[in-house]
Amino acid sequence: MAAQRGKDILLKIGDGGSPEVFTTVAGLRARTISLNAKTVDTTDGDSAGRWRELLAGAGVRSAAVSGQGVFRDAASDAAIREAFFAQTARRWRLIVPDFGTLEGPFLVSALEYAGEHEGEASFALSLASAGELGFTAL
Repeated sequence: MAAQRGKDILLKIGDGGSPEVFTTVAGLRARTISLNAKTVDTTDGDSAGRWRELLAGAGVRSAAVSGQGVFRDAASDAAIREAFFAQTARRWRLIVPDFGTLEGPFLVSALEYAGEHEGEASFALSLASAGELGFTAL
């Protein structure tokens, strides 16, 4: 696999409609997607060589997404702000080139706004998975 441009990772928020229409979160300069799986330790006194044993497929899986950038699009800004204040899970689509697409419900767990006197206004957001995510390989 060849190196990828970070700017090609897309973060899109759904409108809740049927069919769902996704709007790209514009102005993002940095994005991070973290996939996590907790482990369930089943080690006991009879474990071979007293090595840790893990129960396959038993842990809780989660995803966290963060991004930061500058304001570029009123529609995506309004959708993110609305999702934060309502604290309702919205469907998000995360597209990573040459890897795949993750899609499912996320809560906006943090929303930050910042700006310097002689600079542009910026924002940062954090998303926490709130249900089952689907994955489609590209």
